[in-house]
Amino acid sequence: MEHIEARKDLKNRKRIVIKIGSSSLTHPQTGHLDLIKIEVLVREISDLLNRGKEVILVSSGAIMVGSRLIGFHHKPGKLALKQACASIGQAKLMMIYQKLFNEYNQTASQILLTNYTLGSEPSCSNARNTLEELLKLKVVPIVNENDTVATEEIEVGDNDTLSAAVARLVGADLLILLSDIDGLFTNDPNIDPDARFIGYVEQLDDRFFGMAKNTSSSGVGTGGMSTKLGAARSCMEHGCDMIIANGRDFHIIHELINGEDKGTLFKGGNAK
Repeated sequence: MEHIEARKDLKNRKRIVIKIGSSSLTHPQTGHLDLIKIEVLVREISDLLNRGKEVILVSSGAIMVGSRLIGFHHKPGKLALKQACASIGQAKLMMIYQKLFNEYNQTASQILLTNYTLGSEPSCSNARNTLEELLKLKVVPIVNENDTVATEEIEVGDNDTLSAAVARLVGADLLILLSDIDGLFTNDPNIDPDARFIGYVEQLDDRFFGMAKNTSSSGVGTGGMSTKLGAARSCMEHGCDMIIANGRDFHIIHELINGEDKGTLFKGGNAK
């Protein structure tokens, strides 16, 4: 019963951070952007704004988009080349986001962050003030790691952790992580047919981290279940709900907000 009520209460969330993984933005066959899906994403976010919500989008994909634009079929291994691809791909992503949001009479902005920015109090305060002002202006901030100048994020980082940091920074009510997985399982469902789906987590303790597999089934993104649980712990400690759900169909955004029983809901305020 508590699970059902917690789902129904999601409609009251005011400030929402949505994180989109690289695999959810692209065609699996080619790695190129899935423009139809991205248009659905923009429409879903625009409708949330029309409902009086505040939305921040944390979008992956810059390196992969850039690598495809210059003819690579896979993400390059060389760090400097990854950063070059990020520079190319980020510009392309923002061009598409700006164009599509404009069609729905919405304005989008770009925010590029690094671990250094979020770890330094003056920089952190400046980032918070900028995000707060953008939300007051009814603008959709589109956040990504600044891969063109940072190296730590490319080598070991991920946007699951970044999105949790952003949610914490702005005092968000809800973080939605959309990736290539349905949610949390007792084991990796790709290798264990008996893996059981877990739809609701009220107390997040170490046994859940034991279930996590630090892999991404698509091979496109960098964040596995371990990083997602780390993001959940961070959110829950700060009273923010978090959902892990599958981004194969972005219509799931309004379904989650409307309280449908999809993905794994981590109830804020209950981390250990």
